[in-house]
Amino acid sequence: MTVTVRFAPSPTGRIHIGNARTALFNWLFALKSGGRFILRLDDTDQARSTEEFASGIVTDLAWLGVEPHESFRQSDRFARYDEVKADLVARGLLYPCYETAEELDYGRRRRLARHLPPVYDRAALKLSEEDRAKLEAEGRRPHWRFLLPNFEDDPFTPSRREIHWNDLCRGAETVDLSSLSDPVLIREDGTYLYTLPSVIDDMDSAVTHIIRGGDHITNTGVQIAIFEALGANVPAFGHHNLLTDASGEGLSKRTGAMSLKSLREQGYEPQAVASLAVHIGTSHAVERVASLEELAADFDLSDTSRSAAKFDDADLVSLNAKTVHALDFGHVARRLTDLGIPADPGFWQAVKGNCAVLADAANWWKVVTGPITPVADADDRDFLADALRLLPPAPWDGETFRTWTLALKEATGRKGRALFMPLRLAVTGLEHGPELAPLLPLIGAATVKDRLDAALNSSA
Repeated sequence: MTVTVRFAPSPTGRIHIGNARTALFNWLFALKSGGRFILRLDDTDQARSTEEFASGIVTDLAWLGVEPHESFRQSDRFARYDEVKADLVARGLLYPCYETAEELDYGRRRRLARHLPPVYDRAALKLSEEDRAKLEAEGRRPHWRFLLPNFEDDPFTPSRREIHWNDLCRGAETVDLSSLSDPVLIREDGTYLYTLPSVIDDMDSAVTHIIRGGDHITNTGVQIAIFEALGANVPAFGHHNLLTDASGEGLSKRTGAMSLKSLREQGYEPQAVASLAVHIGTSHAVERVASLEELAADFDLSDTSRSAAKFDDADLVSLNAKTVHALDFGHVARRLTDLGIPADPGFWQAVKGNCAVLADAANWWKVVTGPITPVADADDRDFLADALRLLPPAPWDGETFRTWTLALKEATGRKGRALFMPLRLAVTGLEHGPELAPLLPLIGAATVKDRLDAALNSSA
């Protein structure tokens, strides 16, 4: 048996970090087991689904490093759903209902007043053909419910029917179908809700493992019943904990909160986003990874906590910086040239430790090439004059800065911050930045001399 998983977003917005968590859980599970990953666009909501969002999902997954083995859209499979619908109707497992939202709400309140569970009472099963014809003549159109197998002989006297599964993330789980209303699978306008197309697609695609958010646990009991009604193999299920923002609010595609698009545009590395999305809310420490293959090596769904996990931007900032610092030149050369920086491994080695995002390298390239505004204190004027006088001759290499500062220390008696800070301010215009030793050869002797002259003039 080939392990087959699927990620099934709706193209009604840009996917956010919480959606990415689900995609990555599926991808890593498939990667670790040598399985297949299917991207299924659940676009049955034609009014809200757009091609822009569909393309955006593909782009976002590719950025993360997720490459589906197969992709398809539910909007191409309506004929198949209609075929299964007809079969379920013929077997009495899908039945038409005509209640309005107000009538259903009234029914729930009546049951609660009688201390009964506020579930649908299956009144529509009592309608005759004549009753249905009359309701439709009044302009009513049916929605369709699936008849849950939670009774022995009489659907109006439901009894406890437990659905059990060993959840890959949460362990033993149980849903009692008698506590649920028969789910609506088809709306009054004939469009399908999520549940039935999802089961049909999972069945037809031979999905073996369904890994998704914990908000689907109750749905799982219903879906297992539908799998069984269709004579299909029931997949294994895993429900991971959900992500919230730092304040504990849920994430939403509609608001664009923490979308992968926005994270990408802010310069975050996909490895950092993936590591935080996967490790947060598990027993693993959040740490830098070089690739999804490395992330997959110790991936285990059972390590996932049951509690929601908070996604904090500050954690991503820190992790991203560590990720950038570890990138070798081969991984960034093309990206540096895209920023207008020559592909120089010496430059990258000199500045990468001071880049929170890779785009910060452009700021350090400006420090190398100028123009900058040298900074000098009047009290350092004599020291800078000595620095200019003792400037080593070209060509310069990695030892030049050490040679220069040793000569300055001997000539002036300065050491530590009093020695190094005036040089940094004069040569770079900044109080902080990359080590000057590798930076000086990149700046060059002529430019350093000009900057020292400018610093002396500014302090005059």
